[in-house]
Amino acid sequence: MPVPRVEALLFDLGNVVFEFDFEHAIRHWAPLSALPLRELRERFGHDEPYRQFERGEITPAAYFDGLRRNLELSASDAQIAEGWNRIFGVEISETLDVVAQARKHCPCYAFSNTNAEHQRAWNAAYPRIAATFDRVFVSSEIGMRKPEAAAFVHIADAIGVAPANILFFDDLVENVVGAVAAGLQAVQVRSPADVREALARLDL
Repeated sequence: MPVPRVEALLFDLGNVVFEFDFEHAIRHWAPLSALPLRELRERFGHDEPYRQFERGEITPAAYFDGLRRNLELSASDAQIAEGWNRIFGVEISETLDVVAQARKHCPCYAFSNTNAEHQRAWNAAYPRIAATFDRVFVSSEIGMRKPEAAAFVHIADAIGVAPANILFFDDLVENVVGAVAAGLQAVQVRSPADVREALARLDL
């Protein structure tokens, strides 16, 4: 069967348009923790409280309190937040340049699994995001996160484009699989070249 025509592009943010690494947060917290670094890494993860935070179901204070207990941190919310926001790296300008060019011919949207604290940080750190995308969807605002099918359906409804006509880009294979299961076309992004080549095939 022919591949449906692409009418909208949807991009992940982290490790697609900017780099991030939670190791920076863990190393910031290490001097504040009673745990050795190895155990600190083992205890920190994308657990249910993390997912609740990304859906906007709990406040930053509640999430940080859970981190304080789980990671045995002798730290204030402000100190925990400082480490929490250390994860952000350089902007991937090559990808943003390609998206800006494609946007001249096709609407471009972003969808990030993120929380209110991180959203404030990357909004300040990467002003090109707001300028490059027609709209940015944030999990903590819509109450759903990737790879949940409902999240992709919500975005398709919001932009008025059928899932089959949306091409989605994400670095995580589970999100790519989730998007395809929800009816979208999808590309796993390992480098800016994956975005560039996919858009070149569409003459964008």
